[in-house]
Amino acid sequence: MKLTISPAQCRAARALIAWSQDQLAEAAHVATATIATFETGKRVPYPRTVDDIREALEAAGIVFIDENGEGPGVRLRKSAMTNLPQ
Repeated sequence: MKLTISPAQCRAARALIAWSQDQLAEAAHVATATIATFETGKRVPYPRTVDDIREALEAAGIVFIDENGEGPGVRLRKSAMTNLPQ
């Protein structure tokens, strides 16, 4: 079972790969409004939808860091760093 992601992790992940909400929505096959309301904390999507969002970001090179005493976070996979726009 995949662990959930927070709205802040979603925003940070998008920032790391320079994706708009529209780009994430397209990659995750969800509505842009779903991304927007999730990231603002107005609504938590269905678990399957959160999984789809997480999987799209992971496929783009994001690694989610779960709570480890310092709080959850995100980082880029080394191999993904060479594919980022300059």
